[in-house]
Amino acid sequence: MPDLLAATADLIAIPSVSHAEAAIADHVEARLRRTPWLQVDRVGDNVVARSEGPGPRVVLAGHLDTVPPNGNERPVIRGDVLAGLGAADMKGGLAVMVALAERADPPRTATSWVFYAAEEVARVYSGLLAVAAARPDLLAGDVAILGEPTGSVVEAGCQGVLKADVTVTGSRAHTARPWTGVNAVHRLGPVIERVAQMPDRRPVLDGCEYREALQAVGVSGGVAANVVPDRATLQLNHRFAPDREPHQAEQALRALLAPVLDEGAGDRLEVTDQAPAAPPSLDHPVLSALVAATGAPARAKLGWTDVAFFAERGTPAANFGPGDPLLAHRPDEQVTAAELAHAHRVLADLLWGG
Repeated sequence: MPDLLAATADLIAIPSVSHAEAAIADHVEARLRRTPWLQVDRVGDNVVARSEGPGPRVVLAGHLDTVPPNGNERPVIRGDVLAGLGAADMKGGLAVMVALAERADPPRTATSWVFYAAEEVARVYSGLLAVAAARPDLLAGDVAILGEPTGSVVEAGCQGVLKADVTVTGSRAHTARPWTGVNAVHRLGPVIERVAQMPDRRPVLDGCEYREALQAVGVSGGVAANVVPDRATLQLNHRFAPDREPHQAEQALRALLAPVLDEGAGDRLEVTDQAPAAPPSLDHPVLSALVAATGAPARAKLGWTDVAFFAERGTPAANFGPGDPLLAHRPDEQVTAAELAHAHRVLADLLWGG
């Protein structure tokens, strides 16, 4: 068993905030090229290594980037716990992936290792999209496992994301005589109430319960301190379950808010960004074997990950990696030696046979 805690610390020590992944991509590429049974390719700051073999091709994928530091850029090991930027999300998962790729013998099934840039920023910058545009063959596979932090249990599929701006109108007036106008900021009140009262929806798919959510995440409006505002905008973030397509989630959102919006007066709901959900796909033999190897039941992924990227392309995918997802992006982010060892053992058993 490699020293995965030290290996993760080495990766944390290489800064890799989004859009600055060249150094860590160099490091990973150099290590992978030392494995004789791997074919290694690089596209920008994305590194893909592939082994040949029988059976279905398994893709192991993980992002190289982190969010900006918050006083935690240096790795600190205390006993069996490693703290530092990206310890959970997801340099622990990267360390496990690299350790598997450095084994002396190839896995019994065809396997691809995909290390990609720019996951923590807008999807348009995703390294997966860059590889797909330049070398789609490098991402081909029958099933994919994303090394996102999951506490080393399988988190199936993922939620979709819908971002929208709701703009309501009013009529300007002097604040000393507000009855001569219509306050658009005040008109947001009923809209916010509808958002807060969204019916609780928890569909169960493949035994995994997905809990939908709708949150108001921003408010803007106002003209001047003595003017009744004639326009106000509410920013919404909606996470929807994999049994809905983005257009269905949008239809449901429009139906929810229709009673408090007046399109004739200029009110509008505008979708600003969206990403599809991914189904759990736990009936795939590799993913069902992965669940069995963890010794714990799968659970729904409450959040969006790049399993959706692979699902869009017809590749069943799931999330599995070391680290507590609730610690991701926190200043006290950490991972334990036991979590790293468990994730390594499960994936080694899956690829090489227990």
